[in-house]
Amino acid sequence: MIELKDGSIENVGPRNKSATAKLFHPDSVEARAFGDSQLKIVASDADGNEVQIALFPEDAATIAEEIASAREEVGDGE
Repeated sequence: MIELKDGSIENVGPRNKSATAKLFHPDSVEARAFGDSQLKIVASDADGNEVQIALFPEDAATIAEEIASAREEVGDGE
């Protein structure tokens, strides 16, 4: 478990933790270069919440293919 203490995250209990972040209905989503060899996807909402994901190009290509396939399934293919 983690706690917020005076605006800082503080570890409580064992150090073997995992986390899940979800951001529904972001106001902006962008992809850009990250470092010398990765791409970054950044999604943010009106409240200032942000999720960043760094990917290697081959992983980004796989995600792009999966997005295109999902768009076809929901009838939004181009």
